[in-house]
Amino acid sequence: MLAFTLRRLLYVTPVAIGVTVVCFLLVHITPGDPLTAILPADATLELQEQMKAAYGFDKPLPVQYALWFWKVLHGDLGNSIATGRPVATEVLRAVKNTLILATVATAIGFTFGTLFGFVAGYFRDSWLDKLASFVSVLGVSVPHYWLGMVLVIIFAAQLGWLPPTGAGPDGSSDWRPDAAHLRYIILPAVTMSVIPMGVIARTVRALVGDILSQDFVEALRAKGMSEFGVFRHVVVNAAPTALAVMGLQLGYLLGGSILIETVFSWPGSGFLLNAAIFQRDLPLLQGTILILAMFFVLLNLAVDVLQTALDPRIKRG
Repeated sequence: MLAFTLRRLLYVTPVAIGVTVVCFLLVHITPGDPLTAILPADATLELQEQMKAAYGFDKPLPVQYALWFWKVLHGDLGNSIATGRPVATEVLRAVKNTLILATVATAIGFTFGTLFGFVAGYFRDSWLDKLASFVSVLGVSVPHYWLGMVLVIIFAAQLGWLPPTGAGPDGSSDWRPDAAHLRYIILPAVTMSVIPMGVIARTVRALVGDILSQDFVEALRAKGMSEFGVFRHVVVNAAPTALAVMGLQLGYLLGGSILIETVFSWPGSGFLLNAAIFQRDLPLLQGTILILAMFFVLLNLAVDVLQTALDPRIKRG
């Protein structure tokens, strides 16, 4: 298992380097001048050239990438053009909030998705199966930003049960696990959990149906094993694939939370990424995309290793 993990780490290295190249090029091929966010409208050509030299924009792209990559290896993501603050500090604070929100949303989605999937798989073609399948398809189909606005209108504006925006009282930008902050995460987490719930429910339903149709299940029942014992065997066989899907969904939520965080003004990486796009803040944009992409790469690595550890049938060569 150790050799398998080391090989996977070796395979991740070129992927990570490729991610840095893509992150660097994506923000440079878009039109517009990033220095317009800090330069006055009547800035002289001399001042523009000085600012380009200060941020390294006057060098060729390969040289810019080499300098940027060397700084990234040392943990320096540069400074924000709009605020002047270190990008690493702002991104890590925002990613922490997004990771909290995505983890809670994934836990909700995995719990209910697994429940719906097992119910639908065990009672195929029944009304329970149709109901669970309808809920899962609805969860995948409904636009989550629209659902977020509907939940804000119902539970915040009309009923007044939950706060509509923010991560805590008095405009707090750091969420904490206490009663005062817990109310602020409910609406965005529920909204974000709808898509992974639908994906996991459909996956688990297909897995359970396939496992129940296999010969070993009939053999276990023929030996007199209780239905609970059969259920345990079904769970063991379905767990690796279900965990892999859950890990991928967590990665998607980390990178695709920009709309939900904008709707709820949640101070996470999606909200920060939205601000960086509109301000044309290249260092902040690069840093945010890079950190999120690396999270996704490492999460895939962790899921791959965990899935192999849980299921010995997977080849480790």
